Amino acid sequence: MNKDAKIYIAGHKGLVGSAIWKNFQNKGYTNLIGRSLEELDLMNQQAVANFFEQEKPEYVVLAAAKVGGIIANNTYRGQFIYENLQIQNNVIHQSYVHGVKKLLFLGSTCIYPKQAPQPMPENCLLTDTLEYTNEPYAIAKIAGLKMCESYNLQYGTNFISVMPTNLYGPNDNFNLETSHVLPAMVRKIHLSKCMEDNNWDAIREDLNRRPVEGVNGKADEKDILGILAKYGIKTEQTDTEISPSQNPTISQSHDLTVSLQLWGTGKPMREFLWSEDMADACVFLMENRNFEDVKAECEGAVVNTHINIGTGKEISIRQLSEVIQKEIGFQGTINFDTTKPDGTMRKLTDPSKLHRLGWKHNIELKEGIKLMYEHYLRG
Repeated sequence: MNKDAKIYIAGHKGLVGSAIWKNFQNKGYTNLIGRSLEELDLMNQQAVANFFEQEKPEYVVLAAAKVGGIIANNTYRGQFIYENLQIQNNVIHQSYVHGVKKLLFLGSTCIYPKQAPQPMPENCLLTDTLEYTNEPYAIAKIAGLKMCESYNLQYGTNFISVMPTNLYGPNDNFNLETSHVLPAMVRKIHLSKCMEDNNWDAIREDLNRRPVEGVNGKADEKDILGILAKYGIKTEQTDTEISPSQNPTISQSHDLTVSLQLWGTGKPMREFLWSEDMADACVFLMENRNFEDVKAECEGAVVNTHINIGTGKEISIRQLSEVIQKEIGFQGTINFDTTKPDGTMRKLTDPSKLHRLGWKHNIELKEGIKLMYEHYLRG
């Protein structure tokens, strides 16, 4: 890849795309292009065709997707399958039509079966049933990587696919309605700490930056407490200095007990990768790996040509909450609502294929959580 090659990064403002954009820039690439949703609706087939005709990118990174945590995946099932299929069909097909030299498609490790062997190698794809809660998203991503694989075999394109593990990092989504587990946990524990410290200025500032279901920092105390309670942040005041007849508010309380309730049992094991490490792996593969290289490694049928991106290390959701709790300094209790779903119990990638190519992650989880929280506080 020449440093002045025109590279289109779809989804360049998101967690994944922004990290890849930054990595390309740091490596000296000077001709990056991106479009916001307002500028280009990737679900609009004609608009995508017009964009490719006008810009004629040489390389494409498809990092745009509708994403979310277990609640969002299970609630908006129709949107998750429809929007992701529309986006990737349009971008992948127009990349073929306009002769793009190489495309990188980003999927997710949720493509693997619920009962996949651990760690999950690339060749366990489509060997069993998927986890139900994120099945529509997983099916869309499987369709994307198979579309890339099929276009390569029929049309001679050079489209490669990667399956990153759970990501976190700068520009993450902290919307409690749609966020993934780690950023959601960081925000909930931060708000729990603010409540524990009776720091209402910080709570209101947080909600002004990122309102929750329309509730911002200008709302009255009762509404704020209600929305926080909905997302698991529970408060109990025991104030001996103010008479009950005075009906004190939480913000007036001198003694406040705060607890946080999270979904599930806390037992599921998860793997987490710093988004900037993921980006480095993606650019490494764009520079060093082609479909023909992957195809040559296949025995028999050309399948499972995608590459896992992960750390090969895992932690339980309960342990993760404890690490974040320690970093933020929250002293209250964290409980788990066992009536809520856990999702897949283990989702550990086997990154050995990527390791053999010469790439390994750099940021370990504890350091990444510290960096993540610092980023969150900066807003």
